[in-house]
Amino acid sequence: MDKEVNKARSLLKGTIAMMPLSLAVVPWGFLAGSFAIDSGLTPLEGQAMSAILFAGAAQLVAMGMIKAGASVMTMVVTIFFITSRHFLYGLSMRSHISHLPMRWRVCLGFLLTDELFALCGHHKPNHFDPWYALGAGFSFYLIWNFATFVGIVVGAQIPDLQHYGLEFAIAATFIAIVVPNIKSWPVLLAALSGLVSSVVLSYLGIESGLVIASLIGMSVGYFAEGWFKS
Repeated sequence: MDKEVNKARSLLKGTIAMMPLSLAVVPWGFLAGSFAIDSGLTPLEGQAMSAILFAGAAQLVAMGMIKAGASVMTMVVTIFFITSRHFLYGLSMRSHISHLPMRWRVCLGFLLTDELFALCGHHKPNHFDPWYALGAGFSFYLIWNFATFVGIVVGAQIPDLQHYGLEFAIAATFIAIVVPNIKSWPVLLAALSGLVSSVVLSYLGIESGLVIASLIGMSVGYFAEGWFKS
């Protein structure tokens, strides 16, 4: 009985801890749902994108490519590179979940988003609570799908909903992920260098500016960490 109570408490704690990020992503879900309708997908197909793909940035890019008439192979390759960071998340979390049964690894692997990694990735492997992670990840999944459903319904009634500034939710979500994790000088320098370089490269009109800015931020953080340790 005590074990069941502890599991329920962990689920609730994970849900509450994820709630700020879950609420921040709601406008993004509205955007994904409305964009699905605008791209010519049926409501069922639009909802399936959130239920199966479950990747906000990849969904928006995929729907944009569908609207532009891109080939399936082009979409697969593009989405592969967009979501490739999840391989790094998985490698980082391997020591946390490798001892768990297959059903746990598959479930938590599916729920592993930027938000869940930001919430649980810093936990020590011996302190990692799978029920806490499940509560956080699954609650985020439910809210994302509900927001997508609302976006689909509203998008069918209000055309061009994506022109109402909802895309700011994307930036707001990642700001909410990054800022709480700035706890050292190397992380601060990495974030600032990535921010400044992305703005400069965008102003210069460089197409791969975001990728280049990411590499600059990671490089600055890497060298700064070595410098502060020396």
